[in-house]
Amino acid sequence: RRWSDGLHQAVEAKERLRIKEENQTIASITFQNYFRLYDKLSGMTGTADTEAFEFDQIYGLEVVVIPTDEPMIRDDQADLVYLNMEGKFKNIIKDIKNRQEKNQPILVGTASIENSEYISNLLNKESIKHEVLNAKQHKKESIIIAQAGKPGAVTIATNMAGRGTDIVLGGNFEAELKLSGNEISDEKMALLKDDWQKKHDVVIEAGGLHIIGTERHESRRIDNQLRGRAGRQGDPGSSRFYLSLDDDLLRIFGDPEKTQNMLSRVGMEEGEAIESNLLTRQIERAQRKVESHNFDMRKNLLEYDDVANDQRAVIYQLRNDILTAESINDMLEGIGEEAIQELTSQYIDPDSMEETWDLDGLSQSIYNDFMISLDLESIINQDDSLNADNIWKVIFEEFTRNYSAKESSIGERPMREIEKAVMLQQLDMQWREHLAAMDHLRQGIHLRGYAQKNPKQEYKRESFEMFSFMMDQLKFNVISILSRARFRGEEDAETVNEQMPNVDEVQLQHKDASIFKSADTKAEPVQNITKPFIRDQKKIGRNEPCPCGSG
Repeated sequence: RRWSDGLHQAVEAKERLRIKEENQTIASITFQNYFRLYDKLSGMTGTADTEAFEFDQIYGLEVVVIPTDEPMIRDDQADLVYLNMEGKFKNIIKDIKNRQEKNQPILVGTASIENSEYISNLLNKESIKHEVLNAKQHKKESIIIAQAGKPGAVTIATNMAGRGTDIVLGGNFEAELKLSGNEISDEKMALLKDDWQKKHDVVIEAGGLHIIGTERHESRRIDNQLRGRAGRQGDPGSSRFYLSLDDDLLRIFGDPEKTQNMLSRVGMEEGEAIESNLLTRQIERAQRKVESHNFDMRKNLLEYDDVANDQRAVIYQLRNDILTAESINDMLEGIGEEAIQELTSQYIDPDSMEETWDLDGLSQSIYNDFMISLDLESIINQDDSLNADNIWKVIFEEFTRNYSAKESSIGERPMREIEKAVMLQQLDMQWREHLAAMDHLRQGIHLRGYAQKNPKQEYKRESFEMFSFMMDQLKFNVISILSRARFRGEEDAETVNEQMPNVDEVQLQHKDASIFKSADTKAEPVQNITKPFIRDQKKIGRNEPCPCGSG
């Protein structure tokens, strides 16, 4: 697997490796169009409600919210907003320390590995025992998750790590049994069960698992996933997000200057937290902005891919028809008729006078492209019924005659196999080149907006023209290759083998052997002397003009 768009070659050049050729895309499809290929489409997730509009727009699917089996009693506390990150992280550490003293397990969610390691360093300075769960610790993930529900356990996890796992309050009893070994007595199992039950009760009394979010994610769905790790199956739990005005979400999509001025007027100082419905609404507005922006990007990409999807369906259907058909001779007959009509129209305009016809050019072209040798001028002079509309039929009849003769010489079955092989080869080659051209068109189509043109409409128009040209080129190339190719049938191969001389019976003799020597006399080998090349003209310098006159 290699990166595209020259990225892999750039890395190879940087690392002083041999630069290999760039990969060529032979097939591409978006996730949306891939999912649309299924006859039945459905799914289940705990966070689909916030994306209900996108499911309806893209897939035509309705999102149905199923109530929980047990009442959800998790306490989702209001967000705490600080002026800067330093004050935010300082209060996070303080909250962790207080809750750990009460034997409450804590899960700290971060948006990046850097933040998880930064919080880990702060906890190490405070001598707080904890576990870090991120992409670097994926091998220990199951062990860390199994212990995350124990009393006073502190676990730092990124949003992607530990997803889909159930953190059991008091610790995972089955994991403890595995650590104890396969062979365990009933008494020991009962002791382990009692010990786990005590831990479970302690955690429930402390308030269950507490979730600390170090910042809001761009999508509300990710925040809901983090919150949803607590309060499962009716268990107690709580969650709170700690934010600062320096967070990326508020800084890029919010209005931090306006918020800072407002908070400064009310006398807020560094390290102090504020709980405000106004700020919560502003954060939600920022998240909705990001979600809308990301949805527009996905929808825009899908609209462009819909154009390629229609073309993809035509090509794949054609390819399947070729593979499954016993013979494509009828298809090639129609393609040959179209190709010859198109070629004839390039030299003979249907609305033009006979004096303007380029018969010499047409004769040369049909010979070069289809190996058809015809004296069109003599044929037209002999037949007054021929005109610009039906002259192509004469060429097509000669093409059919030549093709039938070629088929008779090689055999019907080998000819059918050759036709399919040539058609598939040309189809794949033309499709690869078309995909590369479509990618190049996509990269610069947005510039049409400066000319007051709709880039999407321009993309649809040009891609259709490119696709039509590709199909015409495919038809022409297939007929041209089959017309010009020379095949050797099985009978011809046997005849050639019979005509080949027997090497054992051949007598080798030097071409310069003297005619005066008898046949019994052995010719002496003559050494070939290589003559040096002597230039008979003046040597041309590197910067001198070419003597042919081209400059």
